[in-house]
Amino acid sequence: MADSKVAPFDWGSHPPYDYPGYRSTAKRSPRAALLPMPERMRNMRAPVYGADRLGALDHDLTCNAVKNGAPLGERIIVTGRVLDERNRPVANTLVEIWQANAAGRYVHKGDQHDAPLDPNFLGAGRCLTDADGVYRFLTIKPGAYPWGNHPNAWRPNHIHFSLFGDWFASRLVTQMYFPGDPLLAFDPMVQGVPEAARERLVSRFSPDVTEEGHALGYVFDIVLRGAAETPMENRR
Repeated sequence: MADSKVAPFDWGSHPPYDYPGYRSTAKRSPRAALLPMPERMRNMRAPVYGADRLGALDHDLTCNAVKNGAPLGERIIVTGRVLDERNRPVANTLVEIWQANAAGRYVHKGDQHDAPLDPNFLGAGRCLTDADGVYRFLTIKPGAYPWGNHPNAWRPNHIHFSLFGDWFASRLVTQMYFPGDPLLAFDPMVQGVPEAARERLVSRFSPDVTEEGHALGYVFDIVLRGAAETPMENRR
C-alpha cells in the first residue's frame, strides 16, 4: 500500500461472535473482553508468500488432483479483485480456497456425510493476485450438504476463502455463495451477517467470464477494510 493508514474495522458488516441461530457459536464465542491490539502492530508488514511457493496447477481444482479423469460436476470459473478500503488493488496477496465436491462432501476425515467422494477432486487451491489485484480459479460448483445445526439443515453451495497478504490488516477468512440459491434464506451463517452486508458474500454470474462450452463464470470481489468490506466467516 502507498501509505500505512488503515480504515477502522467496520463491526457493522460482520456477524456477531455469538449468534443463537448458529448453535456452535455459543461454545466458540469469547466470554471475556477482547484484548486491544497495540497500535504498533496494526501496520506490521512482512513478505510472507511469493510466486515460487505456488505450483503451476494450484489455481485449477479440475486438474490439481486428477488421477483417472476429470472431476465430476459443473465446471465454473471464480474470479474477482481484491481491494483495500480506498478501492485500490491489493497485489501479490495469497488467496486460498477450499470446498465440498459436486455431491456436497469434503476431502476431510471429519466429514462423514454419506455422499460420495470424488477421487479426482481435492477441493482446495490457491493463487496470488496479480498487479491489478485479480485472482482466478477453475473449479467445480460445490454441492449443498446437511450439517445438523437444526432440523433439516442444509448449507447453501459455497466456497471458503482465506486471504493472507504481506501485512496484518490483509487477513480475512470468509465464504462465497451463489446467486439465486434458495438455501440462503434459511442458513444461519448467512443470516447472522447484518442484512446490509449479506449481498457482499454472494457472487454474480458473468457471461463475460463464462467460457463457451467449457465453464460458467462468477465474479466475487473482496474488499479487505472500510465501509464496503467483505464480511468475515462466522466460524468462531
